[in-house]
Amino acid sequence: MSIVVGLLSTAEGQAALTQAVTEARERAVPLRIVVTRPDADPAELDAVRARMTDAGVEHHLVPGSGDLADDLVRTAADAGAQLIVVGLRRRSPVGKLILGSGAQRILLEAPCPVLAVKP
Repeated sequence: MSIVVGLLSTAEGQAALTQAVTEARERAVPLRIVVTRPDADPAELDAVRARMTDAGVEHHLVPGSGDLADDLVRTAADAGAQLIVVGLRRRSPVGKLILGSGAQRILLEAPCPVLAVKP
């Protein structure tokens, strides 16, 4: 069992990572961090590793294909994950009628519960 989250530098991505760390610590399970950008800055990855080590969270960086929704769903299925954590943007009243296509795909295709957080 594990928790799955994507590595994104946005405020939403950072909120998701923070919550995923909390969930992994509370559940005492590893955190699988999906790196969707193949050109991710090595210094950024080192900083994430250090953050996880400091938090006392067992973690694995998982290379992705560049499609975050597919990568999160696939990683969750492969790992037998108990939770996927995603960050959502705040939306206008009209935008609230339509959930982002990536988030919608994750919710519909996920093999486990999905926790959506806002920054």
